[in-house]
Amino acid sequence: MDALVGDILDPILSSPAFQLLKQLSILFFVVFTAALVFWTWRDAQRRGAMPWFWALVVLLFNLAGWAIYMVIRPPELKEDALERELEIRAREAELRHSPVCPACQNPVEPDYLICPTCMKKLKKPCISCERALKLDWGVCPYCKTKQ
Repeated sequence: MDALVGDILDPILSSPAFQLLKQLSILFFVVFTAALVFWTWRDAQRRGAMPWFWALVVLLFNLAGWAIYMVIRPPELKEDALERELEIRAREAELRHSPVCPACQNPVEPDYLICPTCMKKLKKPCISCERALKLDWGVCPYCKTKQ
């Protein structure tokens, strides 16, 4: 029986078309695995999730390793998490009702003339009483001196 199956399959398995198909399949598998490893490494790097470890897992376990990575990878990119954190800090600063620097969004005191963080000019001193005035004021409301 085995000889009969071998006699039937032998011409097919040894044909040049089958050999080409087999080599192309191996090439496709190698290229697909390399692309999957590279994508996993790059995605893990952007998400801050140990890129070399996950690339090695995908290299060793192929689609199963990739599926595991897809299940437990961080849900957001590092840049998105940073942007969300900055937005939360800006909203918290607004809720505190304390003034913030228009350039760097760091909290400043109401009487600061410049931002201590970024050195942006916030207010100007009165020429008479030295109190902090808004930049567009033409008269000091404290001592009635024209600016």
